[in-house]
Amino acid sequence: MIRSMTGFARRERQGSWGTLTCELRTVNHRYLELSLRLPDELKSLDGDVRQLIGSALRRGKVDASLYLKSVHGTAPTFELNHEVVTHLVGKLRELSQAAGTTAPPNAIELLRWPGVVREAERDLTPLLAEALELAGEALGDLNDMRSREGARIRELIKQRCDAMQTTVNGVRARLPEIGRRIRVKLTEKIAALNAAPNNERLEQELVIYAHKMDVDEELDRLTSHLTEIAAIIDSKEPAGRRLDFLMQELNREANTLSSKSQDVDTTRAAVDLKVLIEQMREQVQNIE
Repeated sequence: MIRSMTGFARRERQGSWGTLTCELRTVNHRYLELSLRLPDELKSLDGDVRQLIGSALRRGKVDASLYLKSVHGTAPTFELNHEVVTHLVGKLRELSQAAGTTAPPNAIELLRWPGVVREAERDLTPLLAEALELAGEALGDLNDMRSREGARIRELIKQRCDAMQTTVNGVRARLPEIGRRIRVKLTEKIAALNAAPNNERLEQELVIYAHKMDVDEELDRLTSHLTEIAAIIDSKEPAGRRLDFLMQELNREANTLSSKSQDVDTTRAAVDLKVLIEQMREQVQNIE
């Protein structure tokens, strides 16, 4: 089943560390392009989150964000770096002895020294696990939305394929009548010249003219492409690029049909086909 490249998902989870939020937004893009924003506490997840998203999405511009809001009133805890304190106290005593003084080290001055006070390390393992799990849940919601949108796009494409096939069948049914009109037109032109018709030469000219104007091959290819599209939109494989290629091929055949047309109704049918192809192309650009 085809999937749209447009989607949005948002998931939240609360714990002792606060509120964790994951937001995912995707729009159409030729390739997979990921923009990822993480708070400092979750920076180590950068590679894991990118791998998670890359395994679930094939195409699209992805804007992914993880936010962490700490519990209200929770202040960071600090601790002394005892190694640095011991080293500084020793150096201050050496300095006091060299200066001939016995003043004790000033605790306030020591606290101002870089590295003396540091934020206590926290065990972030549970938070990292929760964040990665939350990202996976949001990604599942995103793909569900993209699949629902893809189902709607599939129906639009199928309707237009059916309309195109009806038009192709109508042109094919009129081919014998068009051939008879061509014969009558050539016979009338010869009669207008007041010349005796050469039946053998007339048949040769009709064959040559009919060959130039023959659209059977174009109609066959149009039908073949429509059949292939029907198979693609029901497959489980990514379909966007293949459908984009088939839109180009459909447009090529419709243009050839128009250029070969010697009949107003066939020309009108070719225009109708190109309108339907353009409508499908706009939808196909948003398929993964």
